[in-house]
Amino acid sequence: MTPPTLWDQALAQLDRGAQRLGLEPYIVERLRHPKRILEVSVPVRRDDGSVKVFRGYRVQHNVDRGPAKGGIRYHPDVSLDDVAALAFWMTMKCAVVNLPYGGAKGGVVCDPKTLSEGELERLTRRYASEISILIGPDKDIPAPDMNTNEKIMGWIMDTYSSQVGHSVPGVVTGKPVEIGGTLGRREATGRGVFFIVQELARVKNWQLKDLRIAVQGFGNVGSNAARILREAGARVVAISDATGGVADPAGVDVDDARRHCEKETLATYRKGRPLTNRELLELDCDVLIPAALENQITAEVAPRVKARFIVEGANGPTTTEADRLLNERGVTVVPDILANAGGVTVSYFEWVQDLQAFFWDEGEVRDRLRAILLRAFQDVWRVAGENKTDLRLAAFLVALDRLAKAIRQRGLFP
Repeated sequence: MTPPTLWDQALAQLDRGAQRLGLEPYIVERLRHPKRILEVSVPVRRDDGSVKVFRGYRVQHNVDRGPAKGGIRYHPDVSLDDVAALAFWMTMKCAVVNLPYGGAKGGVVCDPKTLSEGELERLTRRYASEISILIGPDKDIPAPDMNTNEKIMGWIMDTYSSQVGHSVPGVVTGKPVEIGGTLGRREATGRGVFFIVQELARVKNWQLKDLRIAVQGFGNVGSNAARILREAGARVVAISDATGGVADPAGVDVDDARRHCEKETLATYRKGRPLTNRELLELDCDVLIPAALENQITAEVAPRVKARFIVEGANGPTTTEADRLLNERGVTVVPDILANAGGVTVSYFEWVQDLQAFFWDEGEVRDRLRAILLRAFQDVWRVAGENKTDLRLAAFLVALDRLAKAIRQRGLFP
C-alpha cells in the first residue's frame, strides 16, 4: 500500500476538524484547494559555464485572513505535493495563533550543499524573479525554511527591490537586521518551542528542572530549543541531526555540541552514547521534540515512543496513523501548527516593523512572542478540555473556526 502523502495527511486533518465543527461544505471545499500554484523553471549558470535548470514552486493556500505567509526551502526532495501541504499548515498555523495572514510555501528542488555561494546566489535571484509575480509586502511574504537563511532572504529582498525600483524590506522576513530584519528572529521558532514546553509544564504542575528532553534535529529550531531549555534548567538527555546523535542521562552539554556542529556533524561528537535518529525517538524521556523532517514518527515508531509528551518543532513530523496510535496510548502531542509557530509570529513582528519603519528591542520581541504563544496555547488547551479531544484536533478547531468566520464574511465573488 502506498503511504499517504503530506497532502493526504493535511486533508485528513482538515476533514476531521471540519466534521467536528460542522462546517458548511462550501467552506471545506474552498480549503481543500490551494488558491494559487506556481511552478517555475530556474535556469542557473554554473561556475564552469554550463547551465542547469532547477524546478521551483510557490503555493498560496488561502488569503482570506490576510496576505499569504510562508517559508522557502531548498532540498532535493521538494515536491509540489509537499509544498501544498506545508502551505495548508501555514494557513492553519497563522489562524491558530491569530495572525492576520494566510498560508503559503515555496521551494526549489536542489541540493544547496553542491552549489557554490555564487551559484546559490544566482539560483536565489532567478527564483525570486520568477515568483515575483506573486510575492509582495501586501500579497505574499516569504521567509527562511529548510536550507535557506538570512543571506538568502537578503538576496530575495534585493532582487525584488531592484525590479520595482525602490527598497521594499517588507517583501520577506528573516533577513539580516542591517536591511530591515528583526532582533530575535533567528532563534524565534526554537524559543517558541521553549515557551510551549514551559506552559505545558505549568498546566501539568511540573518543574522544568525535573524534565528529561530529547530533541531530534539539531538545526536552527532544534539547537535553539535545546539551548534555551537547558538554560532554563531542563535536562536535555539526547540530541541528533541527520547523521546521528548522542544520549547522556546526566544531560548533554548543548553549548559544546553547538560549537562542535559549527565545523562537523553529530556523527563525530563523542561526548555521550551514540544513537540513531530512530533510537532517539524511542528513548525513555518526558518530552520528545521532533525538529527535523516530516513523517519521522510513523505507525511503526509510535508504539515504541516512551515520551509522555511530544512537542512538534518540525512541520508534519507525525503521520496520521501514528497520531491515532499515540492518542490511544495516552501520549499528548502538541501539534506543529501551535508548537512551532514562534517563527511565523516573529516574522509577523518583522513585517510590522518594516511597514512602520520603527524597530523594537529584543526584549520587546520576546515578550510579545511569549504573550501570543501563551494565549494560543491556552485557547487550544481550553478547547481540548471543552470538547474532550486531543490537542491537534483542538488546534484545528480553533484555526478552522477563525477561517470559517473570515470566509463567511468575505463571501464568494462574483
